[in-house]
Amino acid sequence: MRVLEETERYEVENFFVGDETLELILRERLDGPFLKYALRELHSFGEACANDIERRAVHTDREGEPRLIRYNKFGEEVSEVWVNEGYRQTVQETYDTGIVGYVHKEIPELGHKGNYTYSFAQGFLLSHAEPGFYCPVTLTMATAYLLDHFADDEVKQLFLPRVCATGEMPLFEGATFLTERQGGSDLGANVVRAVKEGEQYRLYGEKYFASNAGMAGVVMVLARMEGTPEGSKGLTLFAVPWRKKNGELNGVRIRRLKDKLGVRAVPSGEVEFDGAIAYVVGDPTKGLAYMLEALNLSRICNAIASLGIMRRALLESKSYASRRNAFGQRLTGYPMVRDTLGKMSAKLHAETITVFDFIKLYEKVTDGEADEREQVLNRLFIALIKKETAEQAIHFSHEAIEMHGGNGYIEDFVTPRLLRDAQVLTVWEGTANILALELIRLVTKFKAHDLFVDEMKNRLSALEECGLTQVLDREIDSVQEGLTAFASYDYSLQTFEAKRWMKRMSDVYESVVSLEWAAKYGRKYEKLAEVFMEDTWGLRKSGEPMKTVECFEELI
Repeated sequence: MRVLEETERYEVENFFVGDETLELILRERLDGPFLKYALRELHSFGEACANDIERRAVHTDREGEPRLIRYNKFGEEVSEVWVNEGYRQTVQETYDTGIVGYVHKEIPELGHKGNYTYSFAQGFLLSHAEPGFYCPVTLTMATAYLLDHFADDEVKQLFLPRVCATGEMPLFEGATFLTERQGGSDLGANVVRAVKEGEQYRLYGEKYFASNAGMAGVVMVLARMEGTPEGSKGLTLFAVPWRKKNGELNGVRIRRLKDKLGVRAVPSGEVEFDGAIAYVVGDPTKGLAYMLEALNLSRICNAIASLGIMRRALLESKSYASRRNAFGQRLTGYPMVRDTLGKMSAKLHAETITVFDFIKLYEKVTDGEADEREQVLNRLFIALIKKETAEQAIHFSHEAIEMHGGNGYIEDFVTPRLLRDAQVLTVWEGTANILALELIRLVTKFKAHDLFVDEMKNRLSALEECGLTQVLDREIDSVQEGLTAFASYDYSLQTFEAKRWMKRMSDVYESVVSLEWAAKYGRKYEKLAEVFMEDTWGLRKSGEPMKTVECFEELI
């Protein structure tokens, strides 16, 4: 057996080491002591994700998935969710890193808060190993966001410290329960009732797809107060503790846990409320608006999980191809294999830098410093890239399976789990059709297509002109012409065309950011941009040089 090279051992032993793109992002965004702290902590977390957390993830997926305990030995209903001990260790270790808490409170060593860039870098590493568990983390992040931004001081003090706990007190994981049987994505059809009794509210009804059921200490729930109008305007946001102070269930019951294709680590159930005490969060008339803001955060987390799966798929593909001999040589000696790995590398790089590009804007929005134009672009970018990354996570998982051949279909390898886990990301936080409706709303109400084209043209014009910028300039003109026509279509035709235009827009955005990186950092980033542009816009003609083959060592 060949002794592994040092870099190959690092790929297996630490998901952070060797990711030059992520490290450059951090060096751009974080300063001084925070940067030093983040690099140290991400190195440690990357090692944990590649080892202990990965081993626990395998066990949870294959043998240790959550189970519902409806009744105790006395026949009393307890609606408890059993999770294996390894999963509990992952929960504790992950939250103790501050992946949620340090967005909202000081990092003791630094004396100031962290930020979303650092949190999402942690989520990216976690999703290499356990994108299923990153769902509860996401829900806890959304819960913390809603409490911190909209709850009054009394409700905030009741829940936020425990939601943001990093080991100094018992943790409350969070959850956001939106979906009901009759509504699905149509939240305006929700019928869970909020009944006022004295000075408090009690909830009655059911939520049909409630992730992190039984594990969350507090859940954020949309419900309809008596006498409010039908539709989305009648929904109020409530914070609902899972248990009362004495430890008894707070009028909640888990009917069953879903038997899911993938992401088996997260318990997703059907939950009934039968008089659950609930606390109003913010303005009672703005419940849906609040939840939609949290949904944008969750969509970014979804994209981060997709990136984690994509990079894990690439690492596994590269590692296998560098070891596997076929027909007298290593797989990496064949042009077809080099081409696949080269294109995967270019696409992963483009999507990673693009996601973190709009995260910078997202942080400005959440800090209340963005103008209306930036707020519209923020919503647009999130919708575009959530859709694209989720679809690419499936594609990368497929490519990894094919690279492994028959082994890729065997559960001894991680590749089947990657594909099963990736598939849900196109559904969670809004399917492609729901995201397409977001594009239509933004175009119709805010002329988002014009803002997008102006933003892309301005950023492209700041770059030194070359062949690739000329190509992209022409593509932007084409997209502008198409989007102008799209904005004039009737609603039915817009729904038919929207997803196609979302793909074109995300391609443009990723191309602009790739060219910016090529201009800033040169070296292999120029090659990555060339490969990405060539593949995205169909620039290579038959018989021309094979960039992915000739530049393989530099790309990979």
